[in-house]
Amino acid sequence: MYSQRLENLPPYLFARIDALKAQKRKEGVDVIDLGVGDPDLPTPGHIVDAMVNAVKDPKNHHYPAYEGMAAYREAVAGWYNTRFSVSLDPAEEVVALMGSKDGIAHIPEAFVNPGEYVLVPDPGYPVYSTSTLFAEGRVHLMPLLEENNFLPLLEDIPGDVLERAKLLFFNYPNNPTAATAPMSFFDEVVAFAREHDIVVVHDNAYSEITFDGYRAPSFLEADGAREVGVEMHSLSKTYNMTGWRIGMAVGNKEVLSGLGRVKSNVDSGVFDAVQHAAITALSGPQQCIADACTVYQERRDALVRGLSDLGYDVQAPKATFYVWMPVDDCMATAARFLDEAGVVVTPGVGFGESGAGYVRFAITRSVERIQEAVERIGRIGA
Repeated sequence: MYSQRLENLPPYLFARIDALKAQKRKEGVDVIDLGVGDPDLPTPGHIVDAMVNAVKDPKNHHYPAYEGMAAYREAVAGWYNTRFSVSLDPAEEVVALMGSKDGIAHIPEAFVNPGEYVLVPDPGYPVYSTSTLFAEGRVHLMPLLEENNFLPLLEDIPGDVLERAKLLFFNYPNNPTAATAPMSFFDEVVAFAREHDIVVVHDNAYSEITFDGYRAPSFLEADGAREVGVEMHSLSKTYNMTGWRIGMAVGNKEVLSGLGRVKSNVDSGVFDAVQHAAITALSGPQQCIADACTVYQERRDALVRGLSDLGYDVQAPKATFYVWMPVDDCMATAARFLDEAGVVVTPGVGFGESGAGYVRFAITRSVERIQEAVERIGRIGA
């Protein structure tokens, strides 16, 4: 019944986790969900108010432009200049997205021919691979190993792969490992892309969720980055707007033009009212981000302290709202936590083979629920 293309896709990890959670709740289990990274904090009130007003305006009830409202693209450019000291031309170097997943899913269609390679981090966000498969490309996995600080070794990519490689995805602060990358690595990526004529896509959705004074950079801060690629970003995590579906792709105008040609054929852009709310988010007070990070840091500390007290080897991340914990068997550990403790964690293998020895916790529940989850895990034993 289904196309071969669809049959070749792996099951989407979080859909499977949702099914398992639903079954446990049906059995009457009080499930503590530390699996999917969906912020539980509400969207700040001033953003919601802007959305309410924009929805009431009939001017916003029509088809939007696929590339985004000029005012939204100007707000994105202004935010990048303020936050990263990166100067962007809003007319040609900014495109509105329905969340960064939108851009990640579409960009291989613009640059990858059947049989050509896309370089994908392993473990990594599953859409990097599935979008490649939809474009009939081939995935080459770049292992992210703890001994390399969860950075890929670009020099290990085989020459025959590089000859047919068109696109490289990478993501720091990283999902799922929570690793960060120094600017020197971004410089290395620029040089690598120039040498091999590869389009770079940096997924920077977690740049604002940081702790202990750490400030995450933009790939576009690296010299020459705009010559080789683009950065995908999103308001989802930054402003607790996952359900609003609003983000941006910024950087190389030729790359964005290719992405735009795909999008103009498959979607009709972001609802203008949502863009008005996003303008308020980007241009308004930013204290809400710092407040959210304070909450996440308290949760991080509670989880890391609790798991460490139970004897688990776990490190406190400097960014993202994830904790990446080594275990002997990730599938068995995740299944046991759910079956015996009613706690949902994500098995690392769901993000790629190199994640097999880990589970991922999302600190998107209250300190009290995190502490309860730790107590439950402690009762079933390590």
